[in-house]
Amino acid sequence: MRRFGHYAVGIANGSIDMFSAFEDLGPMWTGEGSRLEAREVRFDESFVEPPVVQIGLSMWDIGVNGNQRVDIKAVNVTREGFRAEFRTWGDTRVARVRASWIAVGPVPHLDDFSDD
Repeated sequence: MRRFGHYAVGIANGSIDMFSAFEDLGPMWTGEGSRLEAREVRFDESFVEPPVVQIGLSMWDIGVNGNQRVDIKAVNVTREGFRAEFRTWGDTRVARVRASWIAVGPVPHLDDFSDD
């Protein structure tokens, strides 16, 4: 279990369109083998420490003539943001993906003393 000490707990959330590969016949839709799409996400406000980030698919448009293999995760989580990575492999064809995320972590308490 992660404890945040005396800090207040902040929650940030959002949604990101990872890609749309159908219209321009991009590699997620036309390719085979290992493929990766990544997007940088910035929080509106910084956390005191890197938060815990949960990310998941909120929309996917995927071909039905092959296997449906996907992996989505948040990597390189910092106080300011993270990198969202979507992967597929083999014969999977993905036209579009949207991801939703939530970040939970420590933020300064309004009563904390600050030199700023």
